[in-house]
Amino acid sequence: MTTPTSPLTHFDAQGQAHMVDVGAKPATHRVAIATGRIVMQPATLALIKSGTAKKGDVLGVARIAGIMAAKKTSELIPLCHPLALTRVAVEFESLEAQNSVQCTTTVETVGPTGVEMEALTAVQVALLTIYDMCKAADKRMVMMEVRILKKHGGNSGSFVEQTTPTMHTKQ
Repeated sequence: MTTPTSPLTHFDAQGQAHMVDVGAKPATHRVAIATGRIVMQPATLALIKSGTAKKGDVLGVARIAGIMAAKKTSELIPLCHPLALTRVAVEFESLEAQNSVQCTTTVETVGPTGVEMEALTAVQVALLTIYDMCKAADKRMVMMEVRILKKHGGNSGSFVEQTTPTMHTKQ
């Protein structure tokens, strides 16, 4: 295993991109929780909440899309390892005061590498699915604030977001 010369582990000593060798790392329980939201017109949020969108149950379809995306992350992100996920949960919350839907995903595995990318991918694809299903009613929806909230397991230990980042909001 090549020792990286920078904190960017996906580059070798010569600066070439490579998949990190996790073969010698122990399998441990790993969890990542990610979140993000999509801002929309109040009428679009009402359509989603009422279940009367033309394409059907928006959040139900988005939940399945998020789960599928977590399972396919290594096919989408070039240097991610294929992982045997033990749990993927996708939850939504309507934030009426912000005219948005918040998506939070929890991804777990027992393995030698973390699941942050799987959790982030699940959030993004769930939000993209909401956009796709509602774009006929609202093409100005904005996806924002996608980030890791928590991560546990592995050599780097735990990470818990301490503060909410300042984001520019477009409403």
